[in-house]
Amino acid sequence: MPKETRYEGRNRRHERVRERVRGSARRPRLAVFRSLSHIYAQLIDDDARRTLVAASSTDAPDGKGSRIERAKAVGALLGERAKAKGIGEAVFDRGGYRYHGRVKALGEAARGAGLQF
Repeated sequence: MPKETRYEGRNRRHERVRERVRGSARRPRLAVFRSLSHIYAQLIDDDARRTLVAASSTDAPDGKGSRIERAKAVGALLGERAKAKGIGEAVFDRGGYRYHGRVKALGEAARGAGLQF
């Protein structure tokens, strides 16, 4: 039996997380995707199948700095955009990644910007 790749393992873990985590219009799902150099976050209403708010390190105002600093900037930007749309609560979907490093930095910055999860 061939060994599972890193990508397949993350997808398996993400499916397991998604069995329990579901977003609604009142409390959307904060989905995180992390690539080698960038990080992306969306607030998703799973009932309507719509992305309500999105932010990424490609459109963050301060594109310089370490990857963790950019993740913090994305979390803060997402929190500000959510507040502007009247969203105060969310469900965190770590996307099969550990709540550690860039994912944790993004989550804590979003909390600091006023988003509760």
